Amino acid sequence: MKAILRALATANPPMYVTQRQVFDFCSSHFSMEPRERELYRRILLDGHIHGRYVGLDAHEEALETDPDRLNARFLKFATRIASDAARQALEQAQCKPEDIGGLVVNTCTGYLCPGISSYVSQELGLPPPVKVLDLMGMGCGAAIPNMECAAGMLAMGATKSILSIAVEICSATMVMGPEPDLVVSNCIFGDGASAAVLDLSPNGDAPKLLRLLDFEAGILPAYREQLRYRTEQGRLRNVLSKRVPVLGAAAIMQVVLRLLARNRLSTQEIDWWVVHAGGAAVLQQVGKKLELGDDALRFSYDVFRDYGNMSSPTVMFVLKRIIEEGKPNRGDKGLLLSFGAGFSAFGALVEF
Repeated sequence: MKAILRALATANPPMYVTQRQVFDFCSSHFSMEPRERELYRRILLDGHIHGRYVGLDAHEEALETDPDRLNARFLKFATRIASDAARQALEQAQCKPEDIGGLVVNTCTGYLCPGISSYVSQELGLPPPVKVLDLMGMGCGAAIPNMECAAGMLAMGATKSILSIAVEICSATMVMGPEPDLVVSNCIFGDGASAAVLDLSPNGDAPKLLRLLDFEAGILPAYREQLRYRTEQGRLRNVLSKRVPVLGAAAIMQVVLRLLARNRLSTQEIDWWVVHAGGAAVLQQVGKKLELGDDALRFSYDVFRDYGNMSSPTVMFVLKRIIEEGKPNRGDKGLLLSFGAGFSAFGALVEF
């Protein structure tokens, strides 16, 4: 029996900043080389993103460089938005905290021990016997393997629903510097969380959004240095190569081909493409590889425009928008696709 996605919700920190606000703030608070400033101007003012949500109480907190305070900010906002998304998902699924038998949380933008699952389970009032799992270090692709873990819990005989949460506070990893990858990172990443409730056989009128039919993954460690975090002076520093769009599309293509072949499907039989909105260049390369028109990826482009790249929960924001605005027909097939640090790629075949 296949796992069923009963509910899906998203959340963001309260503060929303436009790209113009970011440019003005960086220009007035940081000393930048002419090339650095021009790259900020070009990406922020002439790019595809309108604005982003960030885990800040005040704009000046973006100047913080102390690793301990940054991790404290991660804890504060990650717990808040993960719990907000989870409460919405539980309400949609007509679930109470005691109906949850497992919790899987993934993040890559802060380190905690115990993991964020400890804080979220306390906030939600989950029962002590709940099985918890924290996934760390998987980058932007992690929401899909997160759901695979949740589906695995159900396959192993879990008798209650499983809560799957992806949460990132990318703003806690902001590092200023003239290197182009730092500039790009500071211009495109935002903060967000998604929460999904999975079950095997919801009773009665309980909502059923889609079935998770199959999962696939691929890892290319030879390209590890092209996309990763590394630690510098106690802080997470994003590494983002110019090759990411091409490598991401190639990795995703391998996952797509294996998923389709195993399920005897063609790309023409996929009605909905749920692709991680990692950037406009990434989406262009994915569309080119899969021979898709921009319309097939319009929901990914829209999420990137409105939120930027929120790392792992981004693909779930795309899925939510497709469900609410695309309104898939019963029986439509979809592919969830994401890629992340490592270099890694993940896919899930679903039926609405």
